[in-house]
Amino acid sequence: MCGIAGIVGDIDRKAAERVMSEMVYGLARRGPDGEGIESWDEAVLGHRRLAIFDLTEAGRQPMLSADRSVGVVFNGAIYNYRDLQKELIACGSVFNSNTDTEVLIHGYREWGIETLISKLRGMFAFGIWDDRRRTLYLVRDRLGVKPLVFVVGNKTIAFASTVRALRTGGYLADLDASAVAEFLELGFVTDARSIYRGAIKVPAASIIEWSNGVVKKREYWRPPVTTESAILSFNEAVEEAERLLLDSVRARLNADVPVGMLLSGGIDSSLICWAVTQLGGNVTAYTIGTPGDPWDETEAATTTGRSLGIRHCILKMFDEDIPEIEELVSAYAEPFGCASALGMLRVSRAVASSAKVLLTGEGGDDAFLGYLRHRHLWLASKLSQILPSSVKKGWLASRSACPQLGPLRRVAALFDYATGGLPAYLDYSRGLSLHNVSGFAGDRLLNSSFDRARIPWSFEAGPRALADFIEYERHTRFVGEYMMKVDGATMHYGLEARSPFLDQAFWEFACSLPFDLRLHRGRLKAILRELARRRIGREVSKRRKKGFGVPVQRWITGRWRTQVESMLHESILAEEGWIDSCSAVAQLNLAARMGWAPDQLWYVFVLESWLRYEKLGTNSNRHLSTTDGVMDSQTIN
Repeated sequence: MCGIAGIVGDIDRKAAERVMSEMVYGLARRGPDGEGIESWDEAVLGHRRLAIFDLTEAGRQPMLSADRSVGVVFNGAIYNYRDLQKELIACGSVFNSNTDTEVLIHGYREWGIETLISKLRGMFAFGIWDDRRRTLYLVRDRLGVKPLVFVVGNKTIAFASTVRALRTGGYLADLDASAVAEFLELGFVTDARSIYRGAIKVPAASIIEWSNGVVKKREYWRPPVTTESAILSFNEAVEEAERLLLDSVRARLNADVPVGMLLSGGIDSSLICWAVTQLGGNVTAYTIGTPGDPWDETEAATTTGRSLGIRHCILKMFDEDIPEIEELVSAYAEPFGCASALGMLRVSRAVASSAKVLLTGEGGDDAFLGYLRHRHLWLASKLSQILPSSVKKGWLASRSACPQLGPLRRVAALFDYATGGLPAYLDYSRGLSLHNVSGFAGDRLLNSSFDRARIPWSFEAGPRALADFIEYERHTRFVGEYMMKVDGATMHYGLEARSPFLDQAFWEFACSLPFDLRLHRGRLKAILRELARRRIGREVSKRRKKGFGVPVQRWITGRWRTQVESMLHESILAEEGWIDSCSAVAQLNLAARMGWAPDQLWYVFVLESWLRYEKLGTNSNRHLSTTDGVMDSQTIN
């Protein structure tokens, strides 16, 4: 794990080196163990290091080939790097370190960029500068675990791990109206946008190639298409999941620094802890305890820890221990409203003193279908396949008469999804948030595209409701919220987070299985539940997903109310036309009487706090003279 940056093209070398120093400084939290800058006539690369493999100076970055013709800056972990190292040595490569980074240098020269990427197993974001070919490659891992963003000027490209580093370098200034609107609706900014106009996120599983001012983008991987019929029996699928889990955990225990793991009371983290015990790993499990809170999982985690015989540390967290808003906006380069990120920051801060690698359970619910919405859309897909067209047309004509209360509301939603597919789900889920945003939207928001054009419902989309949703969410919430939450919090405290469920082989296996197998007998995450029942116990397998909640909606009307109200009365967002301050204060007062605020008030508080932090941080930086424009997205081929 590290922070990376680069400036390439028609540059003034000395000026670019000065800007790079500022950008690297802006990435310091991502790499507390060292920094480096290397330059050529047409490129400058910068790096902040979090040392995980080969802690010596040999692992320093930017890393260069012996003749300086190739340079790389790398963020992430290549779990099979030792196997690739042996393969490259057999081809004649000479290694000067025992790091995964050096594999990228020799692998690129021996195999080329496409073959190199196809061989990598891990999470990564890296930039490779080929000085002879005057070509830059930016590459992001298959699932988008590690972030990477860039901006293109007239004859120049600049990239970094975060938009904040690019802004520190002077490349970004103006907020993007659509991204602001999207954040106030969703609580995060998707990969399709950036909070700053002109910044472009490298999509997951993609290569950006820049050469002589021309930018090309290509996708190098997609999850396998879910099969209609089962090739494996349910029992065989459970056995294969066990094999892949053990293999994935084994790979992620490899490090030259202490490794820890998170243990909640849930299935995913319990299975990872079980796998560690089977592999003989010397690892401490950490649980965040929230005494008196309905989300507290201390008792369940303690029971699991005892049954597995692992070292187990309970980190008790009370309301006063939760990080304040200032820490949240400092940790995340874009405004980020996922409330559980506050808990993840607390975990990271506590664990960082005793470990540098942290195993987490992200991805299990996404690959093996563990959310209630997965089952709802699965049922809707099945219903759509058996409903005659006449019944679907009848439902569309009469749906407005169906009461939207209690169980009838859920039935109505099921019929909506069956008749309209993914577009119906999106309309249903965003309706309330859009209403709350419009309640205090300023002129700039009202003139933006926050109330995006509806995608037409279609009968043909009904049978594909779950499949379409999984693909949609992989490009939106999965990478924009779930992956970002863990990366932002752990990197803020110099931790490398690794999730075995995000292993590409594990993910490909899960995605290839029929929905009926992953939701066997209607059970969420049925395969992992059965594996937990066999290897840990029935009690664990029956536990419902809780998640780690932080009641920010209550705190907005309580502990934070004075701070929020003060901000709204002197709001930068209002001054710049994003919100109407009086309407927002009125909504806050109404929420205070109810004791609970809508998510959008929390998002406004986050955005206002984030914007103040940004304006204090990088106003003094200036653009390089060669970056007098930003790339229009249509120029990406």
